[in-house]
Amino acid sequence: MSDYIISTSSTTDLPESYIKEHGILCLPFSFIISDEQYEDNFGNSMPAPVFYNRLRNGEMSRTSLINADAFEKAFREILESGRDILHIEFSSALSGSLQNARTVAEKLNPLYENKIIVVDSLCASLGLGLLVDYAVRMKEEGKSIDEAAGWVEENKLHIIHWFTVDDLNFLKRGGRVSGVSAFLGTMLKIKPIMDVDDQGRLIPHFKVRGRRKAITGMFEKMKEDILHPEGQRVFISHGDCLKDAEFLAGLIKDEFAIDSVLINYVGPVIGSHSGPGTLALFYYGKQRF
Repeated sequence: MSDYIISTSSTTDLPESYIKEHGILCLPFSFIISDEQYEDNFGNSMPAPVFYNRLRNGEMSRTSLINADAFEKAFREILESGRDILHIEFSSALSGSLQNARTVAEKLNPLYENKIIVVDSLCASLGLGLLVDYAVRMKEEGKSIDEAAGWVEENKLHIIHWFTVDDLNFLKRGGRVSGVSAFLGTMLKIKPIMDVDDQGRLIPHFKVRGRRKAITGMFEKMKEDILHPEGQRVFISHGDCLKDAEFLAGLIKDEFAIDSVLINYVGPVIGSHSGPGTLALFYYGKQRF
């Protein structure tokens, strides 16, 4: 059985320690703030608290996807080492990076004995990270690249995403809510509860008044649709609001026999569009809303 590498992008929002421990190839997106470009590289170019403080102070951030040249350079190096590649990418509904990866795979696959499999995760942030984690565990259990890729394709829509934001103006800039909704929502302290649908898009579903109700609302949805919680790993990402993430993790641990809860920052690529105070919950469930 051929050896293979699991590959993904920085939009997994997985910790650097996890990436290194499991030998994952993680290609970085970029972000541009005050006309200066930085790599999204686990906070090494700009720590997450610094990034979010700059957003709070009114600076704007734009993002840049992974281009075909970067994919080709990284993929060629692995193929030339004699290994296959299972690349699990950020949702195609949110970025063109997936198409760049597929274009390079189509170019390189006929040139090498080894192969590249590219999967559209239809996931974001630690939802993508959780899907990668499932693939990593399959690889470490001895499953082949085809078995791991098949499982990911068959189960990716079971990776449930619930999230809320603290400032609706960031969603307004991305076209997720109207200017009027953002204004009125801010005035009335309305908080959306959103998810990622079967097409990998960010969709608002519920509105509640107040931050705490938004957090407990996500937890209530999890109680309704989590599948086989015993032994599951649950992931939580946050936009520099660790106390809220820990509060949500506490609710989950008190309710379920969860194997572990991983908490990490929403990285600057997604954080540029969701803003400080974003809180997101990811687990294996029945189906997306």
